[in-house]
Amino acid sequence: MADFRKLSESVLAAGQIAPEDILAAREAGVTLIVNNRPDGESPDQPEGAEIEAAARDAGIEYRAIPVGAAGFSQPQVDAMVEALGAAPGKILAFCRSGTRSTLLWALAEARNGRDPEAIARDAAGAGYDVGPVRPAMDMLAGKAGG
Repeated sequence: MADFRKLSESVLAAGQIAPEDILAAREAGVTLIVNNRPDGESPDQPEGAEIEAAARDAGIEYRAIPVGAAGFSQPQVDAMVEALGAAPGKILAFCRSGTRSTLLWALAEARNGRDPEAIARDAAGAGYDVGPVRPAMDMLAGKAGG
């Protein structure tokens, strides 16, 4: 079973999930699953369509916002901001280890004007380091505030 880590009251991050993890996500209050892992990244990963079908069968919405080797882009941050604002319950974001999902969440939170220090503390509490995107977080938070 996947390890769901709490980033905030409404967002969980996880490494690769499988269709059999969907019911546990629903029991945790998840109403939206965000897939940040591109299909085909590893031969043993389930396809996004398989996870999407299991999520929808369980009454959970699904969105794919893949983050590949090229890193993060503004459209991905915008899509995550939109996802964060659209879910009526908890969001479960996943990728291979949960790190890309956490970094994308951090960027989206900063774009929404949240304090980067608070974001970093929440991520660290879940076992993740947002250091790789901290300069971008600071820039996004500065734009949101000004």
